[in-house]
Amino acid sequence: MARLLYTLAVILLLPWAMIHLLWRARRQPEYLRHWNERFGCYGRRPDARPTIWIHAVSVGETRAAQPLVAQLALRYPRHAILFSHMTPTGRATSEEIFGDAVRRVYLPYDTPRAMRRFLRHFRPELGLIMETEIWPNLVHACRRQGIPLLLVNARLSARSARRYAAFPALVGEALAGLSAVAAQGRDDAARLAGLGAGGVVVTGNMKFDITPPEQQLERGRALKAAFGGRPVLLAASTREGEEELILDALRARPIPGLLLVLVPRHPQRFGAVAGLTAGRGFALQRKSAGEPLRPDTEVLIGDSMGELFAYYAACDVAFIGGSLLDYGSQNLIEACAAGVPLLVGPSTFNFADAAREALACGAARQVADAAALFAAARTLLGDPGQRLAMGAAGREFTARHRGASERTLALIGKVAGLKPGGTLIPAGR
Repeated sequence: MARLLYTLAVILLLPWAMIHLLWRARRQPEYLRHWNERFGCYGRRPDARPTIWIHAVSVGETRAAQPLVAQLALRYPRHAILFSHMTPTGRATSEEIFGDAVRRVYLPYDTPRAMRRFLRHFRPELGLIMETEIWPNLVHACRRQGIPLLLVNARLSARSARRYAAFPALVGEALAGLSAVAAQGRDDAARLAGLGAGGVVVTGNMKFDITPPEQQLERGRALKAAFGGRPVLLAASTREGEEELILDALRARPIPGLLLVLVPRHPQRFGAVAGLTAGRGFALQRKSAGEPLRPDTEVLIGDSMGELFAYYAACDVAFIGGSLLDYGSQNLIEACAAGVPLLVGPSTFNFADAAREALACGAARQVADAAALFAAARTLLGDPGQRLAMGAAGREFTARHRGASERTLALIGKVAGLKPGGTLIPAGR
């Protein structure tokens, strides 16, 4: 009954979903593409190879899947890999990282008919959902068709757990229908099990397994040289509302010679953030223009996709966006892996364990607000020895937590079964 009521609500909300896509398309026209896929209608059928399917809703989940995809390709070379996404930026990130090595589509809205069409079209032998996505009708359809479905790199904040707990029958049925759950940490595992998930195993966070690409690090070193020795503060993956706070604090607490590199989280906001910066009277340039940095430039807008590691390699201190306001923080692990001293704001619930440990080991410092951010940045920019120590602590911190992808792969093998030669034998087949 709970899933029936949920399905009726999804169907009733579909017109609103279409309006929402049109609204989002005003700033990101890519939302107008592949509409048929959002209803489970796809073009040509995939090739005859068996398929491993990974659902990564957007950018963060897609990037986190990199080490697992590499392991799957080695272990199951006969299998094709299919990615499903919900956002154009997630889809673009998949194309940027994996190219033609994987196929990518949109996952349809969670109606029974659309999910059945999706599964019958692609016939996956195994499904892996990254991080926190729970789709009741999708889980039910996989179970009906005998497709093992795992929630991997799973995380669940206390806030999200309280929201899910408001629908115990619906969420409990969906979580119980999963074949297994690979949780990032003990707290995540306990919350998921408390909501009804079975087969929960703590495997760690796969984001620790991502190695900074040497090509990007080299690009970052070249970018740093082009900055001409100026002190560089990177504000990485900032969210809406944070840029105003950062720019106002910079104006109130200027740091001599500072270059602020401002990289918004979402590409559809690049233009708006550039306009905001100009409107506050800062001399700015946009990275996408490809022009040499002018001596009077105060803010560089990092409006290029897929270059975050290069920006980390080019800066002296990094601030992790999404933490100044109550967004829960963006990924701070990549900055630690790149050996960058980092600052985080008060909101870190999306990376609670990682933030706590990074702060404890000295790889990061926490600031209360934008004014404190610039006070801390000024201190670190004037202390090269402290920056080196924090960077080294960050590298050691990430190295100590690697191995989640291998542990997740072992769990997949137990759940799905293995046959000599690397062929998957899905449970129930």
